[in-house]
Amino acid sequence: MHAWLCETLEGVDKLRWAELPTPEPKAGEVRIAIRAASLNFPDLLTVKGQYQFKPPLPFVPGSEFAGHVEAVGEGVTHLQPGQAVACVGSAGGFGTHACVHAAGVLPLPPGFDLTDAAAFALTYGTSHHALLDRALLKAGETVLVLGAAGGVGTAAIQIAKAAGARVIAAVSSDAKAAFCKGLGADATVNYGHGDMPQLRDTIKALTQGKGPDIVYDPVGGDLAEPVFRSIGWRGRYLVVGFAQGGIPALPLNLALLKGASIVGVFWGDFVRREPRASAAGMAQLAQWYREGKVKPVIDCRLPMRDVRAAYARMGTRQVLGKVVLVND
Repeated sequence: MHAWLCETLEGVDKLRWAELPTPEPKAGEVRIAIRAASLNFPDLLTVKGQYQFKPPLPFVPGSEFAGHVEAVGEGVTHLQPGQAVACVGSAGGFGTHACVHAAGVLPLPPGFDLTDAAAFALTYGTSHHALLDRALLKAGETVLVLGAAGGVGTAAIQIAKAAGARVIAAVSSDAKAAFCKGLGADATVNYGHGDMPQLRDTIKALTQGKGPDIVYDPVGGDLAEPVFRSIGWRGRYLVVGFAQGGIPALPLNLALLKGASIVGVFWGDFVRREPRASAAGMAQLAQWYREGKVKPVIDCRLPMRDVRAAYARMGTRQVLGKVVLVND
């Protein structure tokens, strides 16, 4: 097998395409022949040692991938060789093969495209958990999605619309705004100009002075406070991530004045702690995929050997949806 090996925490330039022994699955594991792997924001941080999860060196990066089961270890009975599967874990996806714990493998229903599957579980699982489980989204409510043109943002737009919500997509350029309108967003906000008072005025105008019922925030940074000041009464502010880099400190008196909730979203631990609820959410997402209500937005497909180009594309923050690496 071949894989990108991270031997130092010096970033993507130090990754090495290496030939490695094809691993044999241990008890409770399966070996997957990887067809496609997507790049997520944590993958940018992991190879620099800046993410909350730090795999021991050396490791193969890539937290989300899809392919076919090639071999099963002792005790694995619910998966069979040849079965199409997806996997979300901590590492292992940027290569031709990976051995993973069978409990973290998602069998795919017939007709689920493997490229879509490699870009599905993490972003759609996160957004479904955030909007429907944590925020208890109801049909007719208004959802403001920050970073709406990215991986989790595009998923949040589709899921909110599938649940009957009105969606305002907040993005950093006019081109991204037009893109999000094409995905079904009802309105857009461009925060790229950096004018925070204007941002608040625009949100107020788009919600007839009420403010959004739910804010979905994977961005953080200096957007958080002005947006939180714009939230509606009994609003729910979903803390999804900090793609801008800065972790904001919100004045808690704002939550008091708005009767609002600040709600943490940690999909990975939700899957671990509440596997039945997580499985039910993924089943609903799979049904919506079959019905055409949700579908991963693929920014570009690159050969697995072009991982540096994929990281560079992700680092420009111009990605619309997900970057996917494929093994031909």
